Amino acid sequence: MLNPIHLRTLQECVRTGSFAEAGRALGYTASAVSQQMALLERAVGAPLFERSARSARCTALAVRLTERSRDALGALESLEREVRAMVSGEEGSLRLAGFATANARILPGVLASVLERRPHAELQLDEGEPDEVVDSVLDGVLDAAVVFEYDLDPRQWPAELRVDEVVSEPMRLVLPAGHRLTGAAEIPLHELADEPWICTRRDTSGARSLVRLAAASGFVPRITFRSNDYSVIRDLVARGMGVALLPGLALGAASVRIIRLAGRQPQRRVRVLYRKENTNPLLPIALDCLHRAGADLAERWAGEGEFPVWPDGAEPGREPAAPPEGPVDLRWHDTKPEAGAGPVVGARAERSDHEPRR
Repeated sequence: MLNPIHLRTLQECVRTGSFAEAGRALGYTASAVSQQMALLERAVGAPLFERSARSARCTALAVRLTERSRDALGALESLEREVRAMVSGEEGSLRLAGFATANARILPGVLASVLERRPHAELQLDEGEPDEVVDSVLDGVLDAAVVFEYDLDPRQWPAELRVDEVVSEPMRLVLPAGHRLTGAAEIPLHELADEPWICTRRDTSGARSLVRLAAASGFVPRITFRSNDYSVIRDLVARGMGVALLPGLALGAASVRIIRLAGRQPQRRVRVLYRKENTNPLLPIALDCLHRAGADLAERWAGEGEFPVWPDGAEPGREPAAPPEGPVDLRWHDTKPEAGAGPVVGARAERSDHEPRR
């Protein structure tokens, strides 16, 4: 195989007509240039120069080889630049996934921050529940996944993955605007023992956490509506259909009242999972941006007084929520247990209207 360094030296020899001039242009001695050309002639199997005591004249083969190798050397130099850019993280791709509220509240800003640092990077974002994305991280389909874990429903992550905490979300009571307890600074959970509750589906960590927290307060919650879409839960609360306990990222409706729970403060922890051996140079940049976003959220949630919600109570792409008029739609009313519900494994590029949105 022809040595590209020798071909590059040949180009200078043909251009300048001199070993000495070619050496000066490339930083070699004339003797080093002569040795490279001898090696190239041996690889070609034919002379490339007509040598005399005072000069070395290029042959027609040398000129032809120079012309034909120009594009190949250009392509090789381009490849070298691309490889250096990928190694440094200037270019390359990063594949992430997150659950719905993280995708709405955290990851858009994180992705924008990554692109500010690496404008030529290719970023991909998918969405899924923790059980849907873990295997994709293990298999290398995803570089990292943002997941959640409730304190009251702990789980074990695969030992092959690193698990970093991004932010700890406070859980808050969500009440209708006209509720009898909306003036309280904080509410003991047992004060809501007789209220109808609205929460996520039976097979979710959020639902299990509510049942366990209520049990510690001496009652079983009467759950009348279920949905894995937090905007549905907030809208039902706004209609006066019940009360709810939601994590910080799900708080966004100005038409409900958000109140601190007295006593034990349950948390939902946002974590990021990634393979220990992942060498993608874009991953540390994304992790840094993600942790910065988590720190900003933690500072926002650390304030005293009324719990802050998202600006104007709006999610990206949604108008500020207001109590809707007209008859109540009871399609989310949970009247009987769901059979065979369980986690789905594997990442998805698309989602149906029936998939969880938490």
